[in-house]
Amino acid sequence: MSLQELLNTNQMLPEKYRDMTTEEMETRIREIKAELGKRLFIPGHHYQRDEVIQFADVTGDSLQLAQISAKNTEADFVVFCGVHFMAETADILTDERQIVVLPDMRAGCSMADMADINQTEKAWKALEKDFGDTILPLTYVNSTAAIKAFCGRNGGATVTSSNAKKMVEWAFTQKERILFLPDQHLGRNTAFDLGIPLEQMAVWDPIIERLEYEGELEEIKVILWKGHCSVHEKFTVENIRELRESDPEFQIIVHPECTHEVVQLADDAGSTHYIIEKLKAAPANSKWAVGTEMNLVRRLGNVHTDKTVISLNPNMCPCLTMNRIDLPHLLWSLESIVDGNAINQIKVGPEVATDALLALERMLQRA
Repeated sequence: MSLQELLNTNQMLPEKYRDMTTEEMETRIREIKAELGKRLFIPGHHYQRDEVIQFADVTGDSLQLAQISAKNTEADFVVFCGVHFMAETADILTDERQIVVLPDMRAGCSMADMADINQTEKAWKALEKDFGDTILPLTYVNSTAAIKAFCGRNGGATVTSSNAKKMVEWAFTQKERILFLPDQHLGRNTAFDLGIPLEQMAVWDPIIERLEYEGELEEIKVILWKGHCSVHEKFTVENIRELRESDPEFQIIVHPECTHEVVQLADDAGSTHYIIEKLKAAPANSKWAVGTEMNLVRRLGNVHTDKTVISLNPNMCPCLTMNRIDLPHLLWSLESIVDGNAINQIKVGPEVATDALLALERMLQRA
C-alpha cells in the first residue's frame, strides 16, 4: 500500500484526545493495559518517542519485534508502535485470529515507499532483458509486504542490517548477481565489506527506469535500488571532519544505512542492536558520536550517564514518521480495542503474505 493510500484510509484523531492532559492519557493507558492484561501486547521500536516507549512491553528492532509478537500466542491484540512495514511483518508472522494495530496509519517509512511493487516489476523485466536468469532479489526488511512477496516469488529473501552479509553471501551461491532493495547504502556497504569493488555495483533508478553504470554490463555483480533512509543519509562526511577537529577523543559509530563515505570514515558501523550493545560494553568516561535516529541517541545518553553520547549530526531531528505515534494516537487505538471496534488494523492479503513469508523464512533458516 502506498503512502497516499495509507493517508486515505487513516481516520482522524478525535478531538477529545487533543484536549486531554499528558497525565490523563498516561493514567488511562495504564488502566487499559491492566484491564486487557495478556490479551494486549505492545511492541515498541527503538526509534519511538519516550512517551510511547514507557508503555511498550518490549523494545527492539522491527523483525525482532514481529517475531516476539508471533511467539506471544496469548495476545489477541498487537498494538505495534513502529511504522507500517513493521506492522505488516507482524501481521504476516502472527496467527489469523490475532489483530495487529498501528496507532497512526501515517507512520510510514520513506525508504520503504521508494520501492513500490509496480516499479519493481518493471525493473525486473528490464533487468532480465539485460542479464537473463542471473539475478537474485534481496530486500531489506524495511520494505513493504509486496516487495517481500516479490522476492519470495523469485527465489530471493529478506535481510536485516545485522545479517545482511550472511544473506548476500548466500545469494551469491544461488545466482551470479543480486538486486538489492530498497536501500542502496546498506547494499553498497554490505557488498563492499564482502570484497566486491564499487566498480562492480550499479544503481537502478526507478523514476527514470534506467541503470546507472558506466562500465561493461557483464562486470556488474550488485544492482542497488536507488532508495535511502531520509534520516541516516543526513549524516555527512563534514559532520565527521568537524568532530575530529573539535574533539578527536570521540569514537564515531554509525548505522550501515549511512552513505558509503560516512561508513568508511567512521570508527565502527553496525545495526541498531550492535550500536546499543557496543555502547553498553564501552568503558566509563568514553565519548561516542552516534550516527542513527535521534530518539535512540538521546535514550542511549540518558541510560549511559557514565559516558558522553551525542548525535554525529548536531542538527539532527527524530524520524518524522516514527514520531507520528504519540500518546493521543496510542490511547485512541487502545480505547478502540476496549470498545470492540479496533481501528487502523493492518491486514496483509493471503497471497502476498504467503510469498512474503517465503522470503522471510529463507532468511530465518540461514541467519
